[in-house]
Amino acid sequence: MSRFIYTVQDAQGTVTTGHANADDEDQAVQSLQNKGLFILSIQSEETKSKSILDIKKFRKGKISGRDLVFFGEQISTLLAGGVPLVRALSLLGEHAENKNLGAVLGAITKEVSAGGALHKALEKHPKVFDEVWISLVQAGEVSGQLPTVLRQITAYNESQENLKSKIITALAYPAVLTVSSVGVLFYFVIYIVPVFADIFRDFNLQLPILTRSIVGISAVVTKYFVLMILSVIGGAFAFKAYIATPPGRLAWNHIQFKLPVFGSLVKNMATERLLTTMSTLISSGVSILNAVAVLEGAFRKNLIFQNALKQAKNDIASGRSISESFRKTGIFPGLVTEMMWMGEESGKLPDIIVVLSKFYQEQIEQWIRRFSSMIDPILVVGIGGVIGVIVLSIFLPIFQLSQIGAH
Repeated sequence: MSRFIYTVQDAQGTVTTGHANADDEDQAVQSLQNKGLFILSIQSEETKSKSILDIKKFRKGKISGRDLVFFGEQISTLLAGGVPLVRALSLLGEHAENKNLGAVLGAITKEVSAGGALHKALEKHPKVFDEVWISLVQAGEVSGQLPTVLRQITAYNESQENLKSKIITALAYPAVLTVSSVGVLFYFVIYIVPVFADIFRDFNLQLPILTRSIVGISAVVTKYFVLMILSVIGGAFAFKAYIATPPGRLAWNHIQFKLPVFGSLVKNMATERLLTTMSTLISSGVSILNAVAVLEGAFRKNLIFQNALKQAKNDIASGRSISESFRKTGIFPGLVTEMMWMGEESGKLPDIIVVLSKFYQEQIEQWIRRFSSMIDPILVVGIGGVIGVIVLSIFLPIFQLSQIGAH
């Protein structure tokens, strides 16, 4: 006979934890169900330590933004339909297609069933639920409007995921075309050019300067190809380690903002995320000061915005208006600070922030459309030109050989 640890909920919604002795898990479950209890979790003491290790393992797994959107939609629907929070979490954890998310939800269910607040349980999983999630859930719990707030979280996450998908789609084709073209160029330089170089060398031809240049490049690339690959890999690791430090991250953020073509996209994406997140927080009942504090934590990977938000938060706490505090940083676009000032003067700041967030979403979509229409001909002409130069460098000596043969 084994000993089973269980957490159950009765008809009145009271959650209790205890233990039962039974021959197997099915018998323990049947015994508890015969008492009219809803089982939230049950496991034998022998497997308890193993399950804890499994949860830790699952926590390291990847949980995508789409998984969280789906989870938000499901739990808001269940709660709006009158299903108790603990039961809703338990059901979603048991039936989650992503086993990593299911394990995390199982841990959260235990925390909430023991009497803890949902936002406190989410705080223990920062790699899954960020500051925005935690602050919005806390606002929903305080106001008693958790289902409504969860729908707002879902709408926010879905808009961010859709925007991310559009950008990835716009960049995917050029990236694939560039990588494949670079592969073809390396094949030409490493395998094709040396063959013709040997042929020309046998004929003792005085090669044109273009051909000599391409042959020289081919010789260098062929000789040091492995070293070049290792250097690229080493450089990538060194770069990753550098931007993991605060000075490195700050320097990289400045470079991103100044990139030709892409710099405006990076700025607009950061501004759109700030405005969309702020409008979601404020509409959920979070105060302006707390919303800016949440945004400061949400911009960990963008130290330019994080430092500006920290400065703005301190100014707001000292009594300055939000528009003046944002303007003082010198980071945020003039349009944003001016529109915020108008919103404060008219008493419609939340509405103004929503309008601004939609404006920047449209700016990003316009950039995507322009980029998609321009990048194809640029890549075709650019890559085609490089390949054309290599082919021309090969054919010039062949023309010389044909003229010698004609004489």
